[in-house]
Amino acid sequence: MISAVVLTKNEEKNIIPCLQSLGWCDEVIIVDDYSEDETINKCQMSNVKCQIYQRHLKGDFAGQRNFGLKKAKGDWVLFLDADERVSQALREEITNCQLRIANYNGFYLKRKDFFGGRWLKYGETANVKLLRLAKKDAGCWKRRVHEVWEVKGKIGELKKPILHYPHPTISDFLKQINFYSTLHAQAFREEKVKPSLWRIIFYPLGKFFQNYIWRRGFLDGMPGLIVALMMSFHSFLAQSKLYLEWKK
Repeated sequence: MISAVVLTKNEEKNIIPCLQSLGWCDEVIIVDDYSEDETINKCQMSNVKCQIYQRHLKGDFAGQRNFGLKKAKGDWVLFLDADERVSQALREEITNCQLRIANYNGFYLKRKDFFGGRWLKYGETANVKLLRLAKKDAGCWKRRVHEVWEVKGKIGELKKPILHYPHPTISDFLKQINFYSTLHAQAFREEKVKPSLWRIIFYPLGKFFQNYIWRRGFLDGMPGLIVALMMSFHSFLAQSKLYLEWKK
């Protein structure tokens, strides 16, 4: 039995196609951070039956995911964000690996990003691998943001990617960067990471070089340039906010 867990917050534009891509799962759980739009209504009206729980995020994504993990009844749990989709190919791969799934406690999934009207093939996003499918009791989520699922035992990797549709507009991209950089700075502060001139100035520059040059983001054209600049800006904001956190 496979349970799917989706975290939501004002995802009325994304939630229906996300749920439709999960209709094959035995159970779908929504953990909603008290959405103020039509997210809940659309979940209830969807052809995919789902269980809905509302819980305040409180800036802790790991806590939100662990809550969903506890509510899941399946032996295996698949985590998906509202702006992600399970393709038919990935669905078949997950289903077909059931015969050998007992040898593993979890699986890394690749992710393919769609931005600026094209699928990105280079840069940071092309190298993403996320531990999103694992046995329910094999581990738990750690860190409030950029959270990781710490799963014990043998971990495999599936070939087909999750389809990701982030940042429909530059405005949305900037809002998300501002939100996540604040949480990232707070997490750094909790981890006793100290700010420095190098981290504020040179780390973002290195981030841009890595994404745009080293990982050949320039081959994705203008969307590749925008993503590289935005990810560099995210690093700059996180480090600058960390400095202000310590000044408090």
